[in-house]
This record gives sequence, structure tokens and C-alpha cells, in this order.
Amino acid sequence: MPEEIPRNRRVAIPIAIIFALLFYGVYRWRHLNSFTGTLVGIAFAVVAALTYALVSYAGEGSKLYGWKPIAVYLPSVRRPEGHVHFKKKFLWTVFILILYFVLTNIYIWGIDKSRITDVFEQFRAILAGASGSIVHLGIGPIVTAGIIMELFVGAKIVNIDITKDEDRILFHAIQKLMIVFMILIEGIPQVFGYLSPDGKVVAMLGEALGGHGLFWARTVIVAQLVIGSYLLYLMDEVVSKWGIGSGISLFIAAGVSQSIITGLVNWVPVRPGEPLSLSNPPSGVIPKTIYLASHMSASDLAAGGLERILIAPPNSVFALISTIFIFFLVAYLEGAKIELPLAHEYAGGIKAGYPLKLMYVSVIPVILTSALLANVQMWALLFWTNPTLSKIPILGRNPIIGVFPTAVEAQRMGISQTTPIGGIAYYLSTPRGIHQWLLPLIDPDRYSVYLMGHTVGQMLLHIVAYSAFMMGMSVLFGLFWVETANMGPSALAEQLVAQGLRIPRIRADKRSIERFLKRYIPPLTLFSSLAIGGLAVVATLLGTIGRTSGTGLLLLVSIMMQFYEALGREELMEMHPVLRSFVGG
Repeated sequence: MPEEIPRNRRVAIPIAIIFALLFYGVYRWRHLNSFTGTLVGIAFAVVAALTYALVSYAGEGSKLYGWKPIAVYLPSVRRPEGHVHFKKKFLWTVFILILYFVLTNIYIWGIDKSRITDVFEQFRAILAGASGSIVHLGIGPIVTAGIIMELFVGAKIVNIDITKDEDRILFHAIQKLMIVFMILIEGIPQVFGYLSPDGKVVAMLGEALGGHGLFWARTVIVAQLVIGSYLLYLMDEVVSKWGIGSGISLFIAAGVSQSIITGLVNWVPVRPGEPLSLSNPPSGVIPKTIYLASHMSASDLAAGGLERILIAPPNSVFALISTIFIFFLVAYLEGAKIELPLAHEYAGGIKAGYPLKLMYVSVIPVILTSALLANVQMWALLFWTNPTLSKIPILGRNPIIGVFPTAVEAQRMGISQTTPIGGIAYYLSTPRGIHQWLLPLIDPDRYSVYLMGHTVGQMLLHIVAYSAFMMGMSVLFGLFWVETANMGPSALAEQLVAQGLRIPRIRADKRSIERFLKRYIPPLTLFSSLAIGGLAVVATLLGTIGRTSGTGLLLLVSIMMQFYEALGREELMEMHPVLRSFVGG
């Protein structure tokens, strides 16, 4: 029997009237034809039904329980009933990784490949996926849904207590529904100028379905985006429940690794359609350095050739050195720990240390902040270039929100048309190495092209704004993450008591241990959030090889370290099954 949801049915009539009036207003304002009017009517009916399901809930707890009957029907991955052996976990992880690379190479059926515009180009390595593939949206909808749920729960906008089992189940159920919403919100605008349908497909579908070929072609493309993005979510669930680590982290690491390897050894020239030359060398740092050094004379090297090898984009020697430096710095910080003194009640009071990582919040705040920045840039681009959204009052083509170059301007500046050159989107955009800020600071006239029409002062404001946003949001997300992930003082004290662990000279009850932990956890959360955000800023300003950012490299190293530690834990539990009771295996 399905769960009975108590509802106040009387709200149905006012909701129906409100949405009927809204539909009538849109119908008259836009002078919709019968076909478009039917589609808009269906959309309004769906939104009205969701609104009723939410508002009409009359039981105890959060109004979100009204959506639970809808959310539970969305596909999900069940948890294993018992312990999953290490070999099986490893095989599941490898299988999902292979499947991910397969999906990134499956192009969306029906798109015009010559007219693809990747609105996520600046964040592609971090958001995973591949431009034009069925996983074009990458992990963006999944992470954005997580951001919304964390902010709503952390700010007490929704009445959910994740320490309660039923509310935790509701949280994950609604998060699935939110992921579907975000897939549609991010996916539908893509078919209006960014993932354009192929003309032949439009004609074929129009002939087969009695007209409206463009609508059906766009619908098919959006459907593939929905399937691909939801598949990524299910794959993340498989890794989290049946594999090792996190699926999202696995996808990010795969994307960034691929980008860095390409930036290291790629022999394809910077402008692929033209032959190799001194003005069009290989794009990988190793072949580029070899090619330029072997084809330039001593006078060429002295006249600027050495500068091109050492610091000029793309993939300079300095970027390679920076990549190596960041790699070892992050690896060192990931291994740093603070140990709390503990004793075990059931083992004769044997004393041991309980390690708290210096990077306590891990890389989650940076992932969430990067996803938020990607959404800011995406919507700024849509409001500037989308034929429909650009006409919205106040938001459409508003230079305060974001300005993007024309094709001619982009070619002159050596950037893509998805790179912001003004507005909030510009000031929050990710710098890509020292050539974008240090060189113009040293010689503004010589390196004016990197200023993209701005003054040195505006460029410095860009660096300050980006740094402040990255570090500030990392702190905010870090504080929310610690609570939602059961890593706060209260949750940790409960875990220690349940495992029979106590702190010497502290009473062995939850409240006393919690008070003790409050001296460590909140300051550690604040420090690690600031540190991980600051590391992301430093790595981004120094630059890295490959079509990724310093943030991407930071995530890669952190994820690799965490995966290595997870492998060690899994092997240890396999050799000593008694340890499972202490780590929840």
C-alpha cells in the first residue's frame, strides 16, 4: 500500500484559478497559436500540480513531504544489504569509469555538430561530461541540486532535520526530484542556439510527425540530455553505494586527468586546421617546447622566443612547473592531520589518537563553489545571447550581469565567445594563469590583449572579486557541508560514544564529548574551508597545463589522495573484518 499523505484539498481551487489566469495572460500577451498554446498549457498544468502537491500537505514536518510520493518513483540505486567485498567494489568502480568515458563519446542524435557552443567551456574539466555528448551537462545539475538543498536546509528555509531517519530519507528523495528540475532548467535553453538541431533531422521529424519539426527535434535533444544526466546521477549512486569513493569525484578526476595529459603531450597544433609552424606550434607543453626550441635560432629565442616557451599560453613551461608545485603542496596538506587523544572502553582503556584531517571539509566546498560560478556564467551568457532570454526586461542583455564578445572581438582577443568580458560574469570569471594578470601588470601596453579592453585597475578588481567570492563561498558551503554530512561536533560525539571511545579526563557521555569537540571542529571547519578556497585561488592564478584551471588540478590531487586512502581502508577491512564495526563497513 502506498503511503497516505494528509492533504488540505481546499487549496486546489485557488491554485487552479491562479494558474489559469497566468496561462490566459501569457496566451493573450504572446498571441500563441493552438500548438504552442497547448504546450504552454501542459507546462502550466504540471507546475500547478507540483504546487498543489507541495502546498496541500497537511501533516507534520516539512511541506516537502507533499512531494515525496512523486520523488519515490524516480529511479535510484538500492543500498547493499551487507558488506560488499573489496574486489566487487573495485570492479564496480572501474566499470562505472569505463561507462563514463563511453558516454562522453556518444554524441547527441540530431544536433548540428558544426554549430555547438559549449556554455560550460570555462568549467568543462570540473563539471565533467563532454561537449555535444549525451552527458553535455556533466555533473552540473547534480551539484546544483545539492547546493540548493544544502542552502535550504542549512538556512532553515525548509523544515528538515537530517539527524532523523525519515527526514534524511526525504532529503535524498527530494534531491532526486531537484536534480530532474535542474536538468530541465539547464538543458532546455541549450537547444536555443547552443545545441542546435540539424536541418535534415528537423525536416525528417516534421514530415514524420505532421509538422513542427523544429519543436520535435529540440524535444529529442532535451530528452537525450535528461537521460544522460540522470544516468550520471545513477552512476554516482552506484559508486557511492557499491564502489569506492564518490562517483562525482571520480568523474571530475577523469575529466581533469584527461585534460592535463592532453596539455602535456598533445601534438595537435594550437589552430588544428592549419599546418605546424612557429606561429602555430603543437599545443602540448612537451612537443611545443621541443618544436620551438629546435626550429628557432638563437636570435629568435633572444627576441621573444624564450618567453613564448616559458610563459606564453597555451601550456607553458611555467604552467608545467606550477602544476607540479601545486600537486605536491596539495598532497602534503591532504596528509596533514590533527590527532585527538582517545581511549577505548572495551579494550582496557587503550589510548590512541583520533585523526582529524587539516583539510577537514575536503574539496566539497570548492566543487560547490565552482558549480555555482558555472551557473552564474551560464545564465549570464543565456541572458546576453539567447534569442528569447535576451529580451526579458532588466535581465536581458544587461551589461551589469555579463557582457560577451562577438565573433570578431573573440578572434581579436584570442578567446572564445563564451568568455565574459564585462559585468558580474567577468569579475567572477576564472583567471587562467599569470599571463592574464601578472604580465599585464608588469607591461600593460605590451600585454594589453590579455586585459580584454579593461584597465589594469579593473583587472586587479577582477582578481580580488574572484578570490573573495571563491574563499567566501567555500567557507559558507564548508559550514553547511559539515552539518549535512554528519561531521559536526554533535554527530561526531555520537559516533565516538557508539564505538565505545572516550576522551581522557572528559566524562564519557555525548554532551561532554560534544562540548570538547566544539573547541576543535568549528575552527577546523573554518580554517580548512578558507585554506581549500585559498589554494584554489592560488592554483588558478599560477595556472596549469591542459584546458583546466588550478581549481581543477586542486580537485584532482585531493580526489586522488582520498581515493588512495579509501583503497587502504577497504583493504584493511577486508583483512580485518572486525574493523568494519568501527568504520561503518
